[in-house]
Amino acid sequence: MAGIMKVKAKSKKEMTSVKLMAKHIMESGQRKDKKTGEAIPAMFLQGITVQHGGKTVFEANLGTAVSKNPYLAFTFAGGAKGEELTINWVESTGKTGSETAAIK
Repeated sequence: MAGIMKVKAKSKKEMTSVKLMAKHIMESGQRKDKKTGEAIPAMFLQGITVQHGGKTVFEANLGTAVSKNPYLAFTFAGGAKGEELTINWVESTGKTGSETAAIK
């Protein structure tokens, strides 16, 4: 699973605003398959970390109560046009990913 993050980051007056959406099903493990009646295994994002210049500027611990395609927004001091953010995520299944996004 790669490229799940859609990120918009804009820098203005020494502050950077970030909006990100994770394209993920966020399955809680509570639902049953309508055809088989068996439980659908849990598969959700447990954590998202955003770094700028090697420092963590945002961290979220997510769980089963978060809806499909979670949307997160935050602002941090610093960042400039052309610099990059690194977004790391961890899924409940053990899968991990890392992506980058440019600040505009």
